[in-house]
Amino acid sequence: MDTKIGALDVCKPASNEVGSLPNGAAMAIQNSAPSTVINSSEATLGRHLARRLVQIGVTDVFTVPGDFNLTLLDHLIAEPGLTNIGCCNELNAGYAADGYARSRGVGACVVTFTVGGLSVLNAIAGAYSENLPLICIVGGPNSNDYGTNRILHHTIGLPDFTQELRCFQTVTCYQAVVNNLEDAHESIDTAISTALKESKPVYISISCNLAGIPHPTFSREPVPFSLSPKLSNQWGLEAAVEAAAEFLNKAVKPVMVGGPKLRVAHAGDAFVELADASGYALAVMPSAKGLVPEHHPHFIGTYWGAVSTAFCAEIVESADAYLFAGPIFNDYSSVGYSLLLKKEKAIIVQPDRVTIANGPSFGCVLMKDFLRTLAKKLNHNNTAHENYRRIFVPDGHPLKCAPREPLRVNVLFQHVQKMLSSETAVIAETGDSWFNCQKLRLPAGCGYEFQMQYGSIGWSVGATLGYAQAVPEKRVLAFIGDGSFQVTAQDVSTMIRNGQKTIIFLINNGGYTIEVEIHDGPYNVIKNWNYTGLVDAIHNGEGKCWTTKVRYEEELIEAIETATGDKKDSLCFIEVIVHKDDTSKELLEWGSRVSAANSRPPNPQ
Repeated sequence: MDTKIGALDVCKPASNEVGSLPNGAAMAIQNSAPSTVINSSEATLGRHLARRLVQIGVTDVFTVPGDFNLTLLDHLIAEPGLTNIGCCNELNAGYAADGYARSRGVGACVVTFTVGGLSVLNAIAGAYSENLPLICIVGGPNSNDYGTNRILHHTIGLPDFTQELRCFQTVTCYQAVVNNLEDAHESIDTAISTALKESKPVYISISCNLAGIPHPTFSREPVPFSLSPKLSNQWGLEAAVEAAAEFLNKAVKPVMVGGPKLRVAHAGDAFVELADASGYALAVMPSAKGLVPEHHPHFIGTYWGAVSTAFCAEIVESADAYLFAGPIFNDYSSVGYSLLLKKEKAIIVQPDRVTIANGPSFGCVLMKDFLRTLAKKLNHNNTAHENYRRIFVPDGHPLKCAPREPLRVNVLFQHVQKMLSSETAVIAETGDSWFNCQKLRLPAGCGYEFQMQYGSIGWSVGATLGYAQAVPEKRVLAFIGDGSFQVTAQDVSTMIRNGQKTIIFLINNGGYTIEVEIHDGPYNVIKNWNYTGLVDAIHNGEGKCWTTKVRYEEELIEAIETATGDKKDSLCFIEVIVHKDDTSKELLEWGSRVSAANSRPPNPQ
């Protein structure tokens, strides 16, 4: 019997292996001068932490002040290379660090004990699910209070300071509680290096009375991290490549599909090298969009089962062999477990493991090494891509809007496509923007980010803040639904405060449209806001900000011309008012399939 991937009859869960830095991939670590003596007044725990952050490439830290972290913040902002980005709430600070890490390779946020820590927890969980190295720093209780029976504020009223720590243990790969100076240096360095090696968030709690105290262990400029790279088992690598080459060279029309773990494996270039050498048709899973160049001559689009881009699913699912590099097959990416893939046709390449069909699995084999070595062993075979070219029909154009006809979403994204360049980046919020943005064709150098695995609505506001702060040379285009915006709207204030020039397209369709298509009810209808009025109030005449509402195509064209012309140095907020039922066809299909998966009856006992 066929065993399917991403289908209801698969019993084994998708791999959840943690990726790690491959050979020579300590990319966030910068060279610095040899260790030098530091002035005693600067030889403090707080300054050491600040120097370490700058050293790994973090030049901006996203913070919310609280009484337990104030002294620590004093010492962080005293570091010349580190800028404090004060956020409106801890959740957005975490989302901003997430967005920053997607561009810089690592991000950091600072909050206060428990009330701050538990508020940022949701964002840290999202970063964990997306394999992002993020340093979450919490100002903790006075070191003298540990081991006592005292009850502190910002707690649940018990003489137990470990509640926050226990919560973070499940969503971080390392936890350091620094309540004495003797081992603070080691604890901080171990936490940061672990985040970089595991590409996951870490938690560092620093007692509020320690940040400003000099200590001999901080008296010299910290020596740059030297992370030992993971190495492939050479015998395992050779065996995996031999088995994969034999499997693929027998195939008539093989294809290759990139997945989201290409990022954590730092294997994007190796994946492209394999595509160049093999001639295979090249697709990406939806959560890997932006990780593979879409201008590649063999690129055929996004593979997302029934909601794939045009003609992509037909080529992938009809192939007699497919190589998936770094996939995650969950209920969303498999469109309610409905993918028409067969395990016996698949090679699954995870960051440190290769599995060939129903047969052997090879551990301790790094994805980058495997793909590069395999590229030298494959016969050139462009059959699948030639088949794609034969059946491909160019996308049709949306029906032209009549003058003063209400704007349609497909017309909006037709104009957005023309805005994309190497100097832009796209942030897509959870919702119908997932599907509309998937259809955008990204030019070389255009960034693209969304949060598919965790799918937390409201993520994009903070992530846009962090991403734009990390790459100020790019113009970020954020596509946010009205329901999501209501969750995290406050930090538009922080964007304006820091002079960001993002263009936010607020798509106002009156509710949680993605949830309507999964299961409708009155709870999916939200209170309509005057969104441009809200942003104008936040602006309050300080900084550069321009807002407008658009209801018709003519107004949209004028708004885009203004945002990219006279207001190119301002934050631009364009509220796009569309009909509540104006959704992509992909969302309609996806929603019905996910609904069917969610509503499966219990198995008979």
